[in-house]
Amino acid sequence: MSIRLKALAYAAALLVGLPAVQAQAGVSPEEARTIAKEAYIYGYPMVDNYRIQYGYFVDHQNPEYKGPWNQIHNTPRVYTPADKAVQTPNSDTPYSWAGLDLRAEPIVLTIPHIEKNRYFSVQLTDLYTFNSDYISSRTTGNDGGSYLIVGPNWKGDTPKGIKKVFRAETDLTLAIYRTQLFNPGDIEKVKKVQAGYKVQTLSAFLGSTPAKAAPPIDFVKPLSHEEQKTSLQLFSIMNFLLQFCPTDPSEKELMARFAKIGIGAGKDFDPAKLSPEMKTAIEQGMADAWDAFAGGVKQLNEGTLTSGDILGSREAMKNNYLNRMLGTIGIYGASRQEAIYPFYRVDADKQKLDGSQRYSLRFAPDQLPPVNAFWSLTMYELPGSWLVDNPLNRYLINSPMLSQLKRDVDGGVTLYIQHESPGKDKEANWLPAPKGPFAMYMRLYRPAEQALSGKWTAPPLEHLK
Repeated sequence: MSIRLKALAYAAALLVGLPAVQAQAGVSPEEARTIAKEAYIYGYPMVDNYRIQYGYFVDHQNPEYKGPWNQIHNTPRVYTPADKAVQTPNSDTPYSWAGLDLRAEPIVLTIPHIEKNRYFSVQLTDLYTFNSDYISSRTTGNDGGSYLIVGPNWKGDTPKGIKKVFRAETDLTLAIYRTQLFNPGDIEKVKKVQAGYKVQTLSAFLGSTPAKAAPPIDFVKPLSHEEQKTSLQLFSIMNFLLQFCPTDPSEKELMARFAKIGIGAGKDFDPAKLSPEMKTAIEQGMADAWDAFAGGVKQLNEGTLTSGDILGSREAMKNNYLNRMLGTIGIYGASRQEAIYPFYRVDADKQKLDGSQRYSLRFAPDQLPPVNAFWSLTMYELPGSWLVDNPLNRYLINSPMLSQLKRDVDGGVTLYIQHESPGKDKEANWLPAPKGPFAMYMRLYRPAEQALSGKWTAPPLEHLK
């Protein structure tokens, strides 16, 4: 290449894709720290989401690998302590998964007829971790049908045989299926439902000529869950992901700020090129983000923030990026109309929960969680937020188990939360805890109006002295 051509190429790079070291020109360390905090809060959920999807759909060597993109992958069992890719998984709706690549053509999701009293949902979650929409018992009913998932740039009419079109905001999106399991003996019926789920390209559904394949994606290696907390490479992965995310009009100014430190679709954020001062500033910005996160967790513990604030669509969450980051505590949690999650991270005295202590949770008569589907209470060990191994292989207590629980004299129900057995006479109502720190998440699927409006609230967790 001639010197003149090199100069032109360099000038074009300055205009189009500023390398990190050049992008920082004119940005003070103080400004870089502020931008880094904002960008980290924005990007962390995307990178955590990518870590999971890379393991599920890309890395054949990963023990959590499900299979290729644009195919349905059923897990014909509930999750157990061995499943450690997703934080706070439920253990009462066997999952199915489909990673959708919408670049070449839309994808058709076909749902079989499902008996009326069995809850199911297909949650469509984009690369940002916004829940864009639902195919579910609540939204589309249990009669079955075919639904079209289209990418952000798709244009066309609704094809014949399609009940509804759902538009994803990002080129890659995730379909998370939940199929209710009533009891262990019900698993064969769940498998039958799962076998009826179909995922096809639109051309395969219509029997037409396939669209031209999209270019193969050179997937970058993700960071581990722990590395994401401190590694500057998080911004490099964020840049990789942003190429699949057309800029929302509400975020143009935000992206312009991020570009000042080399963050944006197609940009080169190279930590090795950072000056010592800029590296320190960006690391401080990341630490500031975690301080803000800790403040959000405090609000969750106090009840001034709820699951409905940290999980949902872009519209429902009003672009609150800190709340979206807080949602990674229970990543892929449902939007509030589909499910709400009263959780226990402290007891009634605002003390952190620990399995070395004993607790009780009492539902007064007629005060069980009000739902149109079912409810559950699930135990998680901290800090990992994984299900807890225990001698009963009991990871939750849910409404289908009510007939097996012992009732109080007045008809209420008291649950016992502790590591050691509360005694044979109380084991039916025992939810085993780990030896150390833990949290519990209640799930109300298709919550009734009393729960959505706050007229019903979850009872306090009492510390037994």
